[in-house]
Formats: sequence, C-alpha cells, structure tokens
Amino acid sequence: MPSPLAALSPLDGRYAKTLDPLRVYFSEQALISYRVRIELEWLQALAADRALKELKPFSPKTVGAFRKLIKDFAERDADHIKNIEAETNHDVKAIEYWLRSKLGKNKEAQGGLEFIHFACTSEDINNLSYALMLRESRDKVMLPRLEQIIEVLRGLARRHATVPMLSRTHGQAATPTTLGKEMANFVQRLSRARERIAAVSVLGKINGAVGNYNAHLQAYPDFDWERFCRRFVEHLGLEFNAYTTQIEPHDWMAELLDAYARANSILLDLDRDIWGYVSLGYFSQKLKAGEVGSSTMPHKVNPIDFENSEGNIGIANALLRHLSEKLPVSRWQRDLSDSTAQRNIGAALGHTLLAYASAQRGLGKLQVDARRLAADLDANWEVLAEAVQQVMRRHGVADAYEKLKAMSRGKRLDRSTLARFVKSLPIPPEAKKRLLALTPARYTGLAAELAKRV
Repeated sequence: MPSPLAALSPLDGRYAKTLDPLRVYFSEQALISYRVRIELEWLQALAADRALKELKPFSPKTVGAFRKLIKDFAERDADHIKNIEAETNHDVKAIEYWLRSKLGKNKEAQGGLEFIHFACTSEDINNLSYALMLRESRDKVMLPRLEQIIEVLRGLARRHATVPMLSRTHGQAATPTTLGKEMANFVQRLSRARERIAAVSVLGKINGAVGNYNAHLQAYPDFDWERFCRRFVEHLGLEFNAYTTQIEPHDWMAELLDAYARANSILLDLDRDIWGYVSLGYFSQKLKAGEVGSSTMPHKVNPIDFENSEGNIGIANALLRHLSEKLPVSRWQRDLSDSTAQRNIGAALGHTLLAYASAQRGLGKLQVDARRLAADLDANWEVLAEAVQQVMRRHGVADAYEKLKAMSRGKRLDRSTLARFVKSLPIPPEAKKRLLALTPARYTGLAAELAKRV
C-alpha cells in the first residue's frame, strides 16, 4: 500500500488518521460492502416471503452465514470484486458474480442463485447503499462531533457569562456584551443547524429499471411488489420513495448536504470571530512544549486551528453545494453523471470533519485575558452615549440623539467628560445617579442571563 506521503489527496495523506472514522463509510471498500449487504438483504427478504414458490426460506444457519459474510467482509473480498469488475466493467454486476461464487458453495443457497439481484437495476442497490452510508455516518460520526463543539461552546458561554466585553459593529467600538453571550449565540445557531441535519429524512427505493416494477410483475404478476418493496426499504430504516425514475432522485441527499453546508457556514463565522478575538488579545492560547509559531519569529503563537478550520470549510462547502445542486438533476430516466459525483461525498464530509476537529482543538486552547477585555472597555466610554440618550428621551430632553452625536461621534470620551455632560442634564436626580454609576463594563443588559441559559 502506498505511503501516506504519496497520497494525492491530504485526506488520505496528511489528515488520514483524523478521517479514519469516515473511512468505514465512504471508502471504495465500504461502498462495496454496503452493496453486498443490500444484495444479501434483498435475497433473504425474497426467500422469507413464501409467495415466491421457487425460492424457499433459508434456514437460520444459512441466514447466519449471510450475516457472517457481511460482518467479515474484508479487503481481500473487495479486491476479488474489483478483479471481476476489471473484466465486466460494471461494479454492481461484479458483486452479483462474486456472491454467486460465494453462495454456490452453500448447498441450501445454491437453489437461490438466480434470485441474487432479482428484478433489480444497479441503482436499486446503489441508492440504498448510499442512503445507509449517509445515515450511519451522520448518526455515528458527524453529529456526535458537531455536538462536541456545541458542548465546548456551551461550557465557554456559561463559564464566562458575566465577563464583560466590548462589542464591535462594523469593526468599531459598540454597545458592550459579555464574552459568554457571544459564545451562547453560536451554541444556539449550531444547535439549530444540528437539528436541521438530524431531521433530514433518508429515502430509498427498489422498484426496478425505471421505477415501475416492470420486470417484477412480468415474473410474478399477482404479487404485491410495491407493498413488498416498501416493507423492505423501511426494514432498512429508510423512508420509502414510491415515485422515481431509474434512480432515486436524490432530493433528500441534496437537502442533507445543504444542511451540512449551512452548519459549516456558521462554524466559519465562529472561526473568524475567534480569530479576531485572539488578534485583539481577548483570548490567549495555551502553549505546547516544542511547538513553534513561525520559522523566523520566535514570539508567535498563531490561531492556526481556526485558520485550518476555515480553509477546510471552504473546500467542503464548494463540494457540498455542487453536489446538492448537481445530484437532483438527471437527464430523462437516468444518466451516469450522479454516479461519479456521489463518490465525492466522502471527500466533502472529510473536509467538514477536518473543520470540526480543527475548531474543537482551537477552542480547547483558549484562555480568556480578563485584563485585556477590561482595558478595552475602559478605553471606550463613548459607548455609553447610547444609554445616556435613551434616558434623556425618557425624560423628555429635546434632541437627545443630536446632542450626544455632537459630543461623541468620531471622538473618544473618558469618564470625566461623560460625567460632566450627565450632571448638566435636566433629568431627575435618581436617573442622573444611575447614569453616573454606569460604566462600560456594567452596561451589558441581559447578556449574562442569556449566556447562562444555553
């Protein structure tokens, strides 16, 4: 096997270890094993229904042998199938021939060899294989990793719920918030994105060459094929799609990939915000012995994890959005353009998983610099102009906005200048007292309460 150093893609080279959890779902061997699984499940389902008199139900021993064949499927089996494919130039037909050779050694199964791939088009096998690959990778890998990021952010939100922070709108000093509240925003956004991914129904079909059960009915005209096929698809844990051409139209797949891309866009926003906060000094990063931040500048501690996450999101979303637009489009009853495109789903999710891993690693290194946050607030008293204006409005002071604008727009105010202005206002003593006690660090509204609730 070639060294990772010789890999064409960093997914199988530099980042191979990080992506091992996805390899069991989206490698070539994984795709072949899913196809084998569907073919054997179909054969068992046909045999179990006694309406097909020519095919007797298999004994528990033979069913156990089928399950063992699926469970023990290994690289040598995939290699054998690929060798058959080299001759047939058809990947799914190669699996049928391989199964015939395997099951032909079982006396009981010999009588059912002609029912391997019975009435199926390749897409009956493929669409169900990809459906299981995407559903299982979503539930066992992608969502758990996204949930880990959400939990890290939730911890940051609650831990730093009361730490005041200067906001920046348009890059300029603005109404204060708390560090925890800004993390809570991402908890909420990513949680909703996670629910959208989880909520996508995964569909499947097994209805023949153009979706009408033509061959099924020709062989067994009195059999309720639609009911049988619905039951088979639902047995796999999928939603049955009754209306298709030769291919399941991939609308659900587009919806799922698009949901991943939308979640990635939120993560990209987080990456850039945290990068900015590190640049401002709000966060420092834990040091690791032996690491260097620059080949020439010894002082550097760069926010590379968030930069790596951002870079991988760009690649992931380019693939995800292309696939979500391309896959539902097929000429007439079928063309092959979806087949080669689908093989890149693993790459799209691979770059997504890399982005998750980098962001999570970066979040784990963050340390809050409360003194830097406090200094930034204390240097920007002009952000209290909003608060003073609203109190003036409440108490009927004319032209409140214009008066504060004249004093503060484009200027830096200090505590004493603002205090002189407040003291000169024709407002009740109690209101004046509250304003004079206000500081940028105390002007955070409900931020702390909101942060603690996530």
